[in-house]
Amino acid sequence: VIIVPAGWNPLSKTKKLIGDAGISFTNAFVASPLCCPSRASILTGKYPHNHHVINNTLEGNCSSTAWQKSEEDHTFPALLRSYAGYQTFFAGKYLNQYGHAEAGGVEHVPPGWSYWVGLEKNSKYYNYTLSVNGKAQKHGAEYSKDYLTDVLANMSLDFLQYKSSYQPFFMMVSTPAPHSPWTAAPQYQDRYNSTKAPRDPNFNVHGKVGAAKHSRGSFLSNFRTRIHFTLMDDLVEKLVKRLEVRGELDNTYIFFTSDNGYHTGQFSLPMDKRQLYEFDIRVPLMVRGPNIKPNQTSKMLVANVDLGPTILDIAGYNVNKTQMDGMSFLPVMEGKVNASSWRTDILVEYEGEGSNVSDPACPLLGPGVSECFPDCVCEDSYNNTYACVRTVASSANLQYCEFDDNEVFVEVYNMTADPFQLSNIAKTIDQEILEKMNHRLMMLQSCSGQSCRTPGVYDSRSVQYQQD
Repeated sequence: VIIVPAGWNPLSKTKKLIGDAGISFTNAFVASPLCCPSRASILTGKYPHNHHVINNTLEGNCSSTAWQKSEEDHTFPALLRSYAGYQTFFAGKYLNQYGHAEAGGVEHVPPGWSYWVGLEKNSKYYNYTLSVNGKAQKHGAEYSKDYLTDVLANMSLDFLQYKSSYQPFFMMVSTPAPHSPWTAAPQYQDRYNSTKAPRDPNFNVHGKVGAAKHSRGSFLSNFRTRIHFTLMDDLVEKLVKRLEVRGELDNTYIFFTSDNGYHTGQFSLPMDKRQLYEFDIRVPLMVRGPNIKPNQTSKMLVANVDLGPTILDIAGYNVNKTQMDGMSFLPVMEGKVNASSWRTDILVEYEGEGSNVSDPACPLLGPGVSECFPDCVCEDSYNNTYACVRTVASSANLQYCEFDDNEVFVEVYNMTADPFQLSNIAKTIDQEILEKMNHRLMMLQSCSGQSCRTPGVYDSRSVQYQQD
């Protein structure tokens, strides 16, 4: 079972039922901090430069016919069903443009799913359409029968109740909660009224990202309040209890993770993701299951491109037979790998979006920006196109990034000394390290499959490192 809410951190029941009962990864990241590219990485086990989904639009390959032809047959659920004999179930948000008329509409059921409940397009809690095995099911605005998180929970419980007991099963429950529009269930409407946006040292710090000038403090306080109560972990509790009642809990792996982080005022950026900083690329990841001892915490570096390989490994399928860029972290969860033999870096990449024309409400900004707030603070732009090597090793905890802009701007952060990324050390770091990181980044940006898993600059297995 894999549960993928859209952004943010888990709540108490989820932590108790999955994290405390298994392993929590403190260094889990996404290959791209935006919904559709990140979800495509989860499904394919590939970095964005290999699955070619660059943003949330049809033109950006999000659930496009090109994506369907080139990638959907090779996703890990398709392999689980075809080669490992799994019965598979999907419920929730798939890819942001799923159900678009130009990409097969809701009649299109991606290969790999024996039972399919896909949300048409993006996050909504009421007045939405589901594709139930290729047939449109429209929902209204009545809480008792239409609130999406509950509908997904009930359909998931039904699947567990009626599935065959003679075949292994895989479920992916992908709740839009806590994604905007942050519509809470009535019983949780007032639960977090006093909660405020986090005030980390980088909150409201100016000058980090070109278009952002200032943030909206009061709006953000209210926003955090609203987002928090949307992610209720009742769904997790219900699924775990149902597995327990059926006598299947001890024989089931349950993963909890997300498709991206989120910022709420850090570096004066109001609310979104898309940035290279920790608050957007770092995600929760907790797993429980057979041979995973409880109450474990791992600092080993994992990414969402590893989820597919790990689940295939659990199913006994040889990941080397696939084109996946990620690697199985099953040996980490079973305590069979030590940190010195584990990978030390991953790639993060993002292609910025900007409009060709100026926003009439913000003429001074000119063309090239997007996702602008009413006060002309913009979350994205063409030149917010970057690639990063995120390193976690015994001797270094580094973020090295290059922007694809006119000056090839470089940002480097020592995450041990500067966890809130306030000081760019690109001009002061040793030139030799800078060159090695640049070479490593270029290699990862063109890697595919096995070449994405070669030793990094700070890897004890690396020849480069041994020559230092």
